Amino acid sequence: MRTRAEGFTRLEETKNDKLDVLIVGGGATGLGLAVDAATRGYRTAVVEAGDFAQATSSRATKLVHGGVRYLASGQVHLVYEALHERKIMLANAPHLVHPLPFVMPAYRWFDLPFYGAGLKLYDLLSGRSSLGPTSILSLRETRERVAGIASTGLKGSVLYHDGQFDDARFALALARTAEDHGAIVLNYARCIALHKSHGHICGAQVEDVETGRSFEVHAGAVINAAGVFVDELRSYDDPSSPRMLSLSRGTHIVVPGEVLGHANAIMVPKTRDGRVIFAIPWMGKVVIGTTDVPTPSVAMEPGHETAEIDFLLETINAYLARPLGKRDILSVFSGLRPLVTGAEAKTSRLSREHTVQLSASGLITVAGGKWTTYRRMAEDALRFAIRRGMLPRRPCVTRTLRLHGAPVQSPPEGPLSRYGTDAAEIASLWAADAEMKTLLDPELPFTRAEVVFAARCEMARTVEDVLSRRTRALLLDARAAQRSAAAVASLLATELGHGKRWIEHETKSFVELAQEFYLVSRTTA
Repeated sequence: MRTRAEGFTRLEETKNDKLDVLIVGGGATGLGLAVDAATRGYRTAVVEAGDFAQATSSRATKLVHGGVRYLASGQVHLVYEALHERKIMLANAPHLVHPLPFVMPAYRWFDLPFYGAGLKLYDLLSGRSSLGPTSILSLRETRERVAGIASTGLKGSVLYHDGQFDDARFALALARTAEDHGAIVLNYARCIALHKSHGHICGAQVEDVETGRSFEVHAGAVINAAGVFVDELRSYDDPSSPRMLSLSRGTHIVVPGEVLGHANAIMVPKTRDGRVIFAIPWMGKVVIGTTDVPTPSVAMEPGHETAEIDFLLETINAYLARPLGKRDILSVFSGLRPLVTGAEAKTSRLSREHTVQLSASGLITVAGGKWTTYRRMAEDALRFAIRRGMLPRRPCVTRTLRLHGAPVQSPPEGPLSRYGTDAAEIASLWAADAEMKTLLDPELPFTRAEVVFAARCEMARTVEDVLSRRTRALLLDARAAQRSAAAVASLLATELGHGKRWIEHETKSFVELAQEFYLVSRTTA
């Protein structure tokens, strides 16, 4: 793996040998584009102002799915496309994506055939990409699958299957795959201006956030894949550009794993705000979400409101044998959804389909979409650029491309399975130094070796990078992550060459972040 300094050196060399593609944005869309472009043989760079997947792409509901609720609104094409992309994600990254059974409880007899028919259609649309058959379960079968379900009045349930993944680590796999195929991949590299020649965009000015040094980057095609920040980059191109996006905040809570009792999720088909709510087993905990709150402004940390927490607890408690209180919440995380503006007023009804647009000066913008369709978004955007003569015609190969870390045969098992073929490298750190196998905190399943690996091989630059996106500790248990901050800062400082003052600053910053955005009061029932 190349060093950060080597990446910036290669960027500087584009003055003499320009890139084919410069991608601004290192979330699902931008990293998917980088993989597609690099594997087509284009000279490619992707720059991200923060960390990879720091915003929306690490704060999903952890589902690789077709979108059951879009059937009700008639968006059959979107569901069909996502269901087939779901199977591709599982095949290309089996160490990060796996099938997950869902139970939709029914407390009225007519709900069983009604929801059963809809989910049968969902199953039929998936065709050979199905992850498992849909079926009607009896009361006994439902309780066997979800021990923690409220059984009073329960008639049975509908069982269906979708996919689950680790969103941030999938983004890292994309980043490393792009680099494996020759792309320049940089986090903490901010696009601060767009360059034009005769009115046409020919590159950008990119700043190293850590040093403040600026680089002039030359490229044949510049693609805006900045997620919730696409309108900001569009304003660099043309200050009068109308906004493309409506933003919606989705908040999730994380609670102990015994809430459900088994490896099955619950899907609540209808809530008072018109959304569906999921309770999903994930990494030993349960993720419950999500809300839908229209948000007027963009922020990396959008926070959450007490009303959202109350809504999630009130909604899911109707389906649990033991109701949850705020004291049960281990962490809260929120993200913004970039929804392409439409006629509908409610963000919950805006389409999750993506769009590709070209400005008068040649800036390509990719907006909207969702994680499950990231690969198709990239393919569509590059096809768009090819048709307009901005890139030479070359075939897309990502449909069958195994991502970095994907095992050749069955995925590895055990605590390091999420690393795939890279697990051996962490195991070697354990073997070389017994202290490397020490847990960061008794409540977290992550070792010191994973911090070292994150710094050396996964471009982690801060404590937050490690505890939020490399290990997911912050999302799983915010208080335990706070307790780990000083140890992580010390390990990172050794790897990155920082001193005591940096350790103190990073520790303090992370603890404040977790306190402000990822915790709720646990003194209120």
